[in-house]
Amino acid sequence: MRCLIACLGLLAVPVPSGAQTLTPVDVELVLAVDISYSVDLDEARRQREGYVAALAHPDVISAIQAGPLGRIAVTYVEWADAGFQRPAAPWTVIASEADAMAFAAVVAAAPLERGHYTAIGSAIADAVERIETNAYDGHRRLIDLSGDGPQNHGMDLMQAREMARAAGITVNGLPILTERPGHWTRPVELNLDEYFDRNVAIGPGAFVLAVREPEDIQMAILRKMTLEIAGAAPARSELTGLAP
Repeated sequence: MRCLIACLGLLAVPVPSGAQTLTPVDVELVLAVDISYSVDLDEARRQREGYVAALAHPDVISAIQAGPLGRIAVTYVEWADAGFQRPAAPWTVIASEADAMAFAAVVAAAPLERGHYTAIGSAIADAVERIETNAYDGHRRLIDLSGDGPQNHGMDLMQAREMARAAGITVNGLPILTERPGHWTRPVELNLDEYFDRNVAIGPGAFVLAVREPEDIQMAILRKMTLEIAGAAPARSELTGLAP
């Protein structure tokens, strides 16, 4: 009887008022999109339109609904300078086509603001914090980061990458290769896809898919998001490299 009373007493212990109940999801996904001035206005619009189209695409909806829980949590963040990380759409649960269409509409309607520099490390650190402090508990946690240039501002990139690795967050890269020099960046001789592979992507199964032609942005975004949500790997022919 004493044992029973003691057990009942444990069950009656109140949950602290500050405790947060997290909503389980298959994936927590930050779509982190470069809108610095190295990305020209046409590229910026193509990126946004690519994500809007991908979010409502049947392949992405099918990948979401095929998960064990059939739902993901996603936020869309546009970034540039060290202090410029703006959520164009807040954390939202997507479990249906209607959810995806509504989220895509919010992204499409957001004002397109720009920033000067390319602070990749700051963007990763910001995305890590958004994942660590949200109201969701995902089986997988991902940052999908696009950009068309190397880091030239902000938090040390290796330090930010380590933050993601320590938190168990995978960072995938979508480098947009272009020969057009940005207004706010000095010309840099590098292979951007290799740069992203060495300095951006990290975590289990991390990968880099490069966009080589402006008209391929939408297709690349769709392919990358479908793979990320499904937890699948790209074909070797389209894979730039695997991060450690």
